[in-house]
Amino acid sequence: MEPLKHECGVAMIRLLKPLEYYQQKYGTWMYGLNKLYLMMEKQHNRGQEGAGMASVKLNVQPGNEYMFRERAEGSNAITEIFAKVQGSFKSLTKEQLADAEYASKNLPFAGELYMGHLRYSTTGKSGLQYVHPFLRRNNWKAKNLCLCGNFNMTNIDEIFDRIVSQGQYPRIYSDSYIMLELMGHRLDREVERNYTIADEKGLQGMDITNFIDDNVDMSNVLTTSMEYFDGGYVICGITGSGEMFAMRDPWGIRPAFFHLNDEVMALASERPVLQTTFDVQVEDITELQPGEAIFVNRAGKVRRKQIIKQKGDSKCSFERIYFSRGSDTDIYKERKKLGEQLTMPILKAVDYDHEHTVFSFIPNTAEVAFYGMLTGFKTYINQQKVDKLLALNRMPTKEELMEILDEYVHSEKVAWKDIKLRTFISEGSTRNDLASHVYDVTYGSVRRGIDNLVIIDDSIVRGTTLKESILKILDRLQPKKIVIVSSSPQIRYPDYYGIDMARLEEFCVFRAAIQLLKDHGMESVITNIYEACKKELLKPKEKMVNQVRRIYEPFTVDEINRKIVDMLRPEGMKTPVELVFQSIEGLHNAIPEHKGDWYFTGYYPTPGGTKLCLQAFVNYYEKYVADLSQTGITW
Repeated sequence: MEPLKHECGVAMIRLLKPLEYYQQKYGTWMYGLNKLYLMMEKQHNRGQEGAGMASVKLNVQPGNEYMFRERAEGSNAITEIFAKVQGSFKSLTKEQLADAEYASKNLPFAGELYMGHLRYSTTGKSGLQYVHPFLRRNNWKAKNLCLCGNFNMTNIDEIFDRIVSQGQYPRIYSDSYIMLELMGHRLDREVERNYTIADEKGLQGMDITNFIDDNVDMSNVLTTSMEYFDGGYVICGITGSGEMFAMRDPWGIRPAFFHLNDEVMALASERPVLQTTFDVQVEDITELQPGEAIFVNRAGKVRRKQIIKQKGDSKCSFERIYFSRGSDTDIYKERKKLGEQLTMPILKAVDYDHEHTVFSFIPNTAEVAFYGMLTGFKTYINQQKVDKLLALNRMPTKEELMEILDEYVHSEKVAWKDIKLRTFISEGSTRNDLASHVYDVTYGSVRRGIDNLVIIDDSIVRGTTLKESILKILDRLQPKKIVIVSSSPQIRYPDYYGIDMARLEEFCVFRAAIQLLKDHGMESVITNIYEACKKELLKPKEKMVNQVRRIYEPFTVDEINRKIVDMLRPEGMKTPVELVFQSIEGLHNAIPEHKGDWYFTGYYPTPGGTKLCLQAFVNYYEKYVADLSQTGITW
C-alpha cells in the first residue's frame, strides 16, 4: 500500500563491434544509446528521484574527450538526460548523423561503452551530487573511473576510517563517494603496477600508455577494494581506457543479470528488461552469482571471475514480492503462488462463507497475487461442487446441477488508484483529507451488510495508507466485514541493503508489539531488550545476536494482527476488520530460491545488518524515553 523506495537500478551495454557495424545492420550507430534508453525506461520502477548515464569512446586521439556523463534529478530524469544527448545532434546534417565514422570522431556519447543508473535514496541525501554515475578524473585514461551501483553498505564508518588511515581525504561522507575513492585508489595502484612493467620493458611515451591500457586488470582492483564492504550491492563501472565491469555482493542480496552474444554484452538489475530490450528468451539470460564479477576489457574480451568467495545464500525475497517487474516468468509464478496459498487463512477469516465474499486487490503491484488468490478459491469451490455432487449419490436434476455449478468466485475491481497527493498543501487536516482520497472505490460492487470484502496487497509496512485512505474508503461500501490480506509476512525489522525501511518505529507491526507489551504491563521487557542491545553493541559485530527479535516473543501473530487493527482503524469506522498475513513457511514455499527474509525474521545475512538493527532499537528506546521525560512521565 505504501510505496517503498528501492535504492536503484543499473544498466550496462558494451558494444563488441565497431559503430559502423550497427549503422549497417540496424540503420543507426546509436544502437547502444537507444538500447540503454530502453533498458532504463524498463527499470523506471526502480528509481524516480534521479537518473544518470555515462559513455566511453575507444581509440580517441589525445586532445579529444573520450568520457561523457549526464545526470538529472526528478521523475523525468531519464527523458531529460537523453534529450540533452539528442539535443547535441540537432545541428548535424542527415548525412553526418548517418556517418558512424564521423560520429565516432566528433560526437559526444558516440562510444562503445554505456552505463546507466536510476536512483532512489534510502539515506535521505538528495541533490545532483548524489545522483550516479560518479566520476573520478585523471590525465591518465586508465585512471579515470566512472561508478554506479545498486547498493547500501552497512559498515561505511569502518571503510571511511580505513581510507583516511591510508592518507586519503574524502570530500563527502557517503558510501558511493567513499567506494569511488577506495576503488579509484586501487585503480591508481594497478595502473602504476603496469607502468613499472612497461618501464622495465624499455617502453617510452605513448607505448607506455598503450601498454597500460591493454593490460589493466580490473579484477585486481575489485579484489583489493571490495573485500572490506558489508552490505548488499551490484557495483558497475567503466574506465577511461575502456574497461567495463560489474560485481555482485557475496551474499547474493542484490540481483544482476546479463546477456551476451557476438554483438553486445548487456547487464541489468532485472531479467525481463534484457529479454524485452534484445528480444531474447529466458535461457539467453545469465544471473551473476554471489561474489562474482563480469569484465569486458578494451579489446572486447568478456570473462567472469569469482572475486570474493560466496558468503551466504540470501537473495532478496522482497525483490520477488514487490520490487522487480512481475513480467519475469519466475516472479510471476511466485507471486501467484503467494496469493494462492492464502486460501485457507482467508476462508477462516470469512467463516468459510465464500458465497457472500467479494475478492479484490490494492492496485497495482498486488494484482498478480490476486490472480493466485482467485486460483486458490476456484480450486476450493470446484472441490466443494464435486463433494456436493457425490453426496447426492444419484443423478442430479437440472435444477440441482445448475444450483451447484452456479457457485463461483466473486471478484470485482473494487479499489482504484486515483491521484497522487501533492505536497504543496502542508496544513495538517487538509493534507490528511487529501490523503484519504488517493484511492477510490467502485460503488455497488459489494452488497451492503451482506458481502464480506477480501482485498489483497503485496505488503503492509507502515500502515499509514491503510489508516488514512484504504480503510476509510472501503468502509463506504458498508460490507459485512473487511479482510485485508498481505501476500508477504509481517514486516518486523529494518532493511539496510537498499530498501527504504530503516527505523523500527515506522513499522506498524513493531508499534503493535510495543503497545501490547504496555497493555500487559510488560514495559520491563522493552527495557531489558534495550540493555541487551547495548551489551551486544560492545561485542565484535561478527558475534552480535539480534536481541530485537525478543520484542515479538510474548505474542502470537493473531494477537499482533488484532492490535494493528485497533491502532489503524480510522475514527468512526463501523465495519469489522481482520488482517491475514502470509506465513514465513508460505514465503519459503512460494519463493524457495530467494532465502533473504531478514525483514520478516530478523536474521540478517551480514554482521553489519545485525549491528544496525541493534542500534536502531537503542535509538528508538532513547528517543522514546527522552520524549517521555519531557512530559514528566516515567515507566
